[in-house]
Amino acid sequence: MARVIVEVMLKPEIHDPQGDAIASACHRLGFGQVRGVRQGKRFEVELDGQRHRLRWPRSQTLVDMLLNAGSD
Repeated sequence: MARVIVEVMLKPEIHDPQGDAIASACHRLGFGQVRGVRQGKRFEVELDGQRHRLRWPRSQTLVDMLLNAGSD
């Protein structure tokens, strides 16, 4: 069995209001040392077969489909 881990983050130049809200909550909870937060998504996909047999273009197609489904 193979596991593909996909971590998705906004580009650095894109404002992250959810990250700002999390950072603000950290400050209210007494964690003033928090300087910034960027929120992202993480997918762990388990696949049949061995990892070295997976083809990147096919994995990329799966990732694109997952991300597009989440944005609807």
